Amino acid sequence: MENAEVAIDALSICLNINGWEMMISLGFLAAAIVRVSNELGRGNAKGAKFAILVTVATSFLLGVLLFLVFLFLRGKIANLFTENLEVVHDVSDLSPLLACSILLNSIQPVLSGVALGAGWQSIVAYINIACYYLVGIPVGVVLGYVFGMQVKGVWIGMLFGTFIQTIILVVITYRTDWDKQVVLARNRVNRWYEQSLVSS
Repeated sequence: MENAEVAIDALSICLNINGWEMMISLGFLAAAIVRVSNELGRGNAKGAKFAILVTVATSFLLGVLLFLVFLFLRGKIANLFTENLEVVHDVSDLSPLLACSILLNSIQPVLSGVALGAGWQSIVAYINIACYYLVGIPVGVVLGYVFGMQVKGVWIGMLFGTFIQTIILVVITYRTDWDKQVVLARNRVNRWYEQSLVSS
């Protein structure tokens, strides 16, 4: 990276802020896992759909609010972390990417939580691997080093991977037959119960 010290300082400030926001999203992820799995376990497909709608909408609205805050504050945020004007300028330059990351991170973890609550752990793992390692990192490397976009290019690549992952999870969630998922959940619980009886 050109001027690597400033670039890494600016990136670490942005990643710190992004990490703070992720704590909120991870709370919604946990809520989605618990609510969806509970509703499926008790045979309530409508309840599962309602839980999905509420958690995704709430997290998304919070993400939009934070998106606007960080988009309009731009360099002012960096003043909380540093007095170096170069770093402040770079953070201001990266703020649109930070805002987009915050918006995507308000949806993607919740949808991952929905998928985990429905028992699709392996599907989520494959989607993660494909989106980050086959899409995000290669695009980031090409933009960052081949096209000379530096930190911005790497970040755009990772954002692109997250965007693809979000689209895939939205499609899967939307096209799912939740009544069928109730039956599958019941079968899993019955199978687990039978195994526990045999082992005891």
